[in-house]
Order: sequence, then structure tokens, then C-alpha cells
Amino acid sequence: MSLVNSKSMLQSAWEGKYAVGAFNVVNLEFLEAIFETAVATSSPLILSIAEVHLPFVNLENICPIIRDMALRAHVPIALHLDHGVSQATVWRSLRNGFTSVMFDGSKLPFENNIAETRSIVELCHPLGVTVEAELGAVGGDEGGGLESQADPSLFTDPAMAKEFVDKTGVDALAVAIGNSHGKYKGEPKLDFARLQHINELCGIPLVLHGGSGISATDFKHAIRLGIAKINFYTGMSQAALTAASAFMAASSGRYHDYPLLMQNIKKAVAETVAEQIDIFGCSGQGR
Repeated sequence: MSLVNSKSMLQSAWEGKYAVGAFNVVNLEFLEAIFETAVATSSPLILSIAEVHLPFVNLENICPIIRDMALRAHVPIALHLDHGVSQATVWRSLRNGFTSVMFDGSKLPFENNIAETRSIVELCHPLGVTVEAELGAVGGDEGGGLESQADPSLFTDPAMAKEFVDKTGVDALAVAIGNSHGKYKGEPKLDFARLQHINELCGIPLVLHGGSGISATDFKHAIRLGIAKINFYTGMSQAALTAASAFMAASSGRYHDYPLLMQNIKKAVAETVAEQIDIFGCSGQGR
């Protein structure tokens, strides 16, 4: 099937109490591992490309490949811009066939975030493109390179979240409830009472960023309270680096075959994605 937007995908997940995985693509090996695992498990899939990764991922090269892969798949697949912070990047993603965008104005003053996000909604909705936004500040740096810890003073305020959703018309909202990008310092502590309140007030699918490092139990609890999309990258990156290190150590002093290295990395990423799909409860939901 063709690429789809993520609105109905997320609505079904929100109502069905499961979450769709949004897995970040940084190269062809990651793309193949994520895609093949989703197809094998009949899971709906969001292929995510973050603005912070654009120096490493050429959209004009990889997007035609993604569109072709989606045509051959029997599961719904959305192509999503992750943490877009400029209208220029949103435009570039639209020109390359993205069916979903996240505009991240969370660092802007509240009213500016509303205005900028609403302008993105007005641009994307007539094109049938889903819009996600963020309110509050998810800890850490997008890209997952450093350890991070959430700051409770920057968590999403439920009343402000409702006002934000009402005034912008976004399709999904990324919340800050104790989650962080990258590797957590210590055990993450999610504010489930806050999440429940946001879900009750806003009435739209909610998004959890910084999925790597959160326990399966906490994921499942968050899903029951309105999380319908979970972003996941750092865990895949760690799996890839561990596999690469193990391969190089095992073959030290011998001929190094690059395709075998990539095969080991791809296998490790696929195993990590399969584990998350099972936890998120979305296996079989793409039939």
C-alpha cells in the first residue's frame, strides 16, 4: 500500500489501548531492519526521520526508497518528520512525500508555540498530512547522545495542554511527564497522574518521546492512559554499537568484511525493534 498519514493509525491505537512505534531511520540498515520487523509482525509503523539527523540522512535519496518499500508492504506505514523546528524543514519534508510531521515549538513562549504550530497545521492539513506538536520540555537532547534527566518544572501542564490543543488543532501531542531523550540517569519516574489528566482534558492521541530506558511495565501503564505513539531511537543505536563492537572484537587480527558487520548491526536493530513492538502491543494491529 502507499504511505499513509498517521492520524487514523494513532486514533485506532489510542482507542485500542496499544501504541505505534515511531522508529528513527538514520541509514539504510536501520530502515531495512525496522521495515522488515514491522512487516514480519504485521505491525503499523511510523518511520521517523529527525531534523537533527538530516546532516546524516539525505531525504532526496532515501525517501524514494521508503515510498517504494511502503508500496510493497501489507501494513500501514507513515513517513514522519521528527522534531522539526523550522518551517523550511517542514516544507522540505512535504516535498519529499512525508505524510506526518512533528513541529517542535516547545522551546518557544506558550503563545508563540500556539501561533507557530497553528500555522503548520494550516499548511499540512489541506495536504492530508498529520501534525504532532510538543508542550512542556522533554529532557535531554534529541539524537540521544548524552545521559539526561527530566526536570519536573518543565512537565506539561494539563490545563495549558487543553488550551494548546483547542487553539492549534493538532492531531497528536507529545507530553513531558518525566521522559527524556537519550540514556536516562537513573530510573525514569513517569508522572502517571499528570498523564491521565492530560488525556482526559485533551481527548487526542498522546505521544511519548525518549522511549529508550523506560520499563515495559511503565510503557504499558502509559499506553492505558492515552499514549498512542512511542518514539524510540537510543535503544537501537546502543544495540547497533554493541553489535559492531562485538563483531570487531571477535574478528580482531583477521580480515574484516564490511557487509558482515552491517548484517550483524541490522540483526541487532531488528531484535530491539521486535522487542519494543511486542511491549507496545501493536503486533498484528496492521492487518
